[in-house]
Amino acid sequence: MTDALKRDGHRLTPQRLAVVAVLAESKGHPSVERIYEQVKKDFPTTSLATIYKTVNLLKELGQVLELGFADLGSRYDGHQPWPHSHVICTRCRRIVDPAVPAMADISKRLARETGYVINHHRLDFFGLCPACRKRD
Repeated sequence: MTDALKRDGHRLTPQRLAVVAVLAESKGHPSVERIYEQVKKDFPTTSLATIYKTVNLLKELGQVLELGFADLGSRYDGHQPWPHSHVICTRCRRIVDPAVPAMADISKRLARETGYVINHHRLDFFGLCPACRKRD
């Protein structure tokens, strides 16, 4: 992410680097608000607007994938910033990235069968994660 920012001529401010660190280290898919909470610990004067601008910039550079949900708002993936499938717990809202290598094949097949040029796809599965099932 830092290389992409540099290549595109953007300054590597401490706040931007902090946002990059949160996205790079996050095991989940944090919201902008969650990123803000983390960055604010080290940079208390950072504004929420700064976080939004940085996340949007990283998204424009293809370094972050935005996942928009009606009930969860937007969540961001800095580990796999390309289209891939997700499994979302309907109770705790945890999001995981299952390894589904056949997704590229499905996109190619759909393009071939429909004549569409597929430039983006999204496949989400919803259910209860193991931890939430144990609580029942």
